[in-house]
Amino acid sequence: MTITLIRPATAPEDLAAVRELCWDYRSHLSSVSPVDAELTETFYPVPKYTALIDTLETLHARPQGIILLAELDGQPVGCGMSHALFPDTSEIKRLYVTQQARGHGIARKLVTALVDQARIDGFSRVVLDTSVSLGPARALYASMGFDQRGPYQDIPAAALPHLLFFEATL
Repeated sequence: MTITLIRPATAPEDLAAVRELCWDYRSHLSSVSPVDAELTETFYPVPKYTALIDTLETLHARPQGIILLAELDGQPVGCGMSHALFPDTSEIKRLYVTQQARGHGIARKLVTALVDQARIDGFSRVVLDTSVSLGPARALYASMGFDQRGPYQDIPAAALPHLLFFEATL
């Protein structure tokens, strides 16, 4: 029997696993298409991404954010995190499930847990963005009641045709 567990990443070993998953996520995004590789380098060049990953627990600290770790049969296979973008808005970031763990509903469980936590924390909406190239992610968000919307923060005009923005009202 396969056992999936979604839990807050708070221990040093949990955060180390999340950091490794975030680097895998960056590599995955860079491999999706040449456009996605360019977007990844534009938004997250290695020095900037390194600084971001090194400060995850500050950027997504409770009570206005959370870092979640997904395990499949005791092995880290996914992560997702949120933070307060605006006083009423939680933003989901770096939602990722490894290739070998896909098909177990882990991404859906991560999104559900992040949305539930945002609701508990008093936010009235959740936003996120994804690449146009990530069809399964787009389908997941739409199936979970997220509506497409325009950008919710400043995005370079050249990137806009390659990104989609979603929002869910809580």
